[in-house]
Amino acid sequence: MYAIVETGGKQVKVEPGMRVRVEQLPAEVGSQVVLERVLLVSDAGRVEIGRPFVPAARVVATVMAHVRGPKIYIQKFHSKNNYRRRTGHRQPYTDLWIERIELDGAAEAAPGVEVGAGA
Repeated sequence: MYAIVETGGKQVKVEPGMRVRVEQLPAEVGSQVVLERVLLVSDAGRVEIGRPFVPAARVVATVMAHVRGPKIYIQKFHSKNNYRRRTGHRQPYTDLWIERIELDGAAEAAPGVEVGAGA
């Protein structure tokens, strides 16, 4: 079973037991987050496509860590004007561990996780 969810303006393919890195979410480390913007769910040959989202579909994940991406340097330069600027940026990310994908009340959980366990 897998799902495609939208988070942080990006689409991510997720499966139970998978660890994914998404744009930073306002959640504490160790807490559960529910991703409700599910665009597609595939379960044993049955594919549900949302218009734009699949109703009654959710992805439950646990926040593992908040991290920052690699440093990206930005340089500006104008020739013959002695104009030089250099700055940098590090994008904040959140690492999520996908616990389960719920569709129409049924759920498939990650290995080692009981369905219905937790929140």
